[in-house]
Amino acid sequence: MRKLRLLLLCLLFATAAATAQARDGMTLEQIAKTRMVTQVAISPDGRETAYVLSVPRRPGADKDGIAHAELHVVDRGGNDRGFVTGEVEVKAPAWFPDGRALAFLSKRGSDKNSALYRIPLRGGEATRIAGLDSDVSAFSLSPDGRRAALLAVEPESEALKALKKQGFTQKVYEEDWRPLQLWIQDLGDDQAQPRHVEVEGSVQKVLWSPAGDRLALVVTPRQLTDDIMVFARVRIIAPDGRELGRVDNPGKLGDLAWSPDGEHLAIISAEDAHDPREGRLTVVAKDGGAQRDLLPGLEGHVWSVGWRDASRLLFISHEGVQSRLGEIGVDGGGQRTILAAQGPVWYGLSVADNGEIALLANAPTHPNEVFHLAADATVPRRLTDSNPWLADVRFAEQEVVRYRARDGLELEGVLVHPLERRGSRRVPLILVVHGGPESHYSNGWMNSYAQPAHHAAARGFAMFFPNYRASTGRGVAFSKLDRGRPGMEEFDDLVDGVDHLIDGGLVDGDKVGITGGSYGGYASAWGATYYSERFAASVMFVGISDQASLVTTGDIPQEQYLVHMGTWPWEDPELYRQASPITHAQKSRTPALILHGEADPRVPPMQSYMMYRYLKLAGQAPVRLVLYPGEGHGNARAASRWDYSLRLMRWMEHYLQGPGGEPPEYRIDHRLPAPEAAEDKA
Repeated sequence: MRKLRLLLLCLLFATAAATAQARDGMTLEQIAKTRMVTQVAISPDGRETAYVLSVPRRPGADKDGIAHAELHVVDRGGNDRGFVTGEVEVKAPAWFPDGRALAFLSKRGSDKNSALYRIPLRGGEATRIAGLDSDVSAFSLSPDGRRAALLAVEPESEALKALKKQGFTQKVYEEDWRPLQLWIQDLGDDQAQPRHVEVEGSVQKVLWSPAGDRLALVVTPRQLTDDIMVFARVRIIAPDGRELGRVDNPGKLGDLAWSPDGEHLAIISAEDAHDPREGRLTVVAKDGGAQRDLLPGLEGHVWSVGWRDASRLLFISHEGVQSRLGEIGVDGGGQRTILAAQGPVWYGLSVADNGEIALLANAPTHPNEVFHLAADATVPRRLTDSNPWLADVRFAEQEVVRYRARDGLELEGVLVHPLERRGSRRVPLILVVHGGPESHYSNGWMNSYAQPAHHAAARGFAMFFPNYRASTGRGVAFSKLDRGRPGMEEFDDLVDGVDHLIDGGLVDGDKVGITGGSYGGYASAWGATYYSERFAASVMFVGISDQASLVTTGDIPQEQYLVHMGTWPWEDPELYRQASPITHAQKSRTPALILHGEADPRVPPMQSYMMYRYLKLAGQAPVRLVLYPGEGHGNARAASRWDYSLRLMRWMEHYLQGPGGEPPEYRIDHRLPAPEAAEDKA
């Protein structure tokens, strides 16, 4: 009885703690444990949807690492079953044509490399059906389900393996790359060996035609990031490797989708070589050729595409801070909106043979979940609830804000108000700047380790997420407005957004912080130097401090040249100098926290070293540099993310709400608070 009473007391304590947290808004611990759906695939008959659920590890409690990825299946009625769960990493679920089993990629048991697995829908264990001498990174099933096209990096030779064992582990920069190769494996024959298909270049994507007579490939000249970003091209081949056609798409590439009859291929493409992001919905014939833009002049960006039938396409278009689901004929006629751009925010779709649709979407009160839309329905049904505890969380007000820049350009962003506000008292603001800049914020789920919006709201902050010029979601012309003009009008837009909130009476102009990652880190460095008088705190993450050295040391020089700069450092050194935050370091009076992954190839950590040293030598304001070993362009491991969240909020609280002056102690208490620990234990 004593044990029972103790258990009941623990449960009551956990319930009371959870209720108190709900009243107080979101905590960092809740953000860290939030699960979300990352991929969806609807069955051929539309009855079930397979999805991948991202399950974060608990920082300081679980073995550190990236989030686990589980395979689940949910039916139309919302009945959910976990198929491959626990400490697993599943990706790319796909249905066999008969709908009786699922294929997926994973590394299981004694596997040395990621392989292709099959699991029956109605019960049974997952079995390995194909594998290679290196990780299988992608696959596509033939329309009869008897073959699989596999992609895997060229395996190391035995001679090279032997040399590495002897300590010869040198790397030859940009020369010792190995291509992703195409293989075809007969399924159902345990003795069959995978057949290598010769393709010139490195194959990034493969998609088997429903007619079974050809495959669409995305091929790059080399397995280098720059090539993958801007030099990927579509090739059409026969299963024996004969080239049947090409698509000379002009730049970046997104989704591909074959029509059900195999006569057409839909391609989300860039408009030209200088287009910052793919977003044009185009169609080509089955053997390639010229692209036809089905939505010319679209003031938005197409994110995902599928086929309703052989003559009609379905697409998700991001327009402003919302997205819509639309339909259009293969000839470009008969466009109609199925789900208007008014929420939730749609990110992915999968179409069944009967026209039913599975959708991936989020909203201000929940992260990505699975939705289902019947063939003739106009209202989707939400099928999953990956975080039922969110129902008890009190969220702050979240609204879309529109304002005009100083040159008259109309802009918009998402504002998360403080959870509590004392009358008309002005509040501190954290300005969050997205990366890219070919990206944008939508009016959906705004919480992550690097932008804990509703936790900041619970701590008394407002958080503003502006879509400055050069953002996506407004069409090609808008996304090009910063080309050759980095750090100019685009960052003026940020200050103009802050002024709009100050003029509206919400924000205290003396208590404004700025943060962001990548290009948002660049903006944060700009806010700490060029615009230092406007910002009382800056948190710069994997950001740019010197434009010239970024082009010459990062892994995307061609993308930088074609899309962003339009010139090289030796052609216009003054442009590069003036667009670099270190040039303006002597202006800085803003306390700056700089954070960076030591293994970042996109924006090398030397950018943060330089920023730190320039600010340190200027000696005008506190500066701190935090490095994350093993992390790249953004933190992936649970411990690194947790540390980042704690440091971000402590820096902002110290300088926007606290005493300011000397920086807080550099050591961090990483322990989870007691209520969270009690809740987890119960």
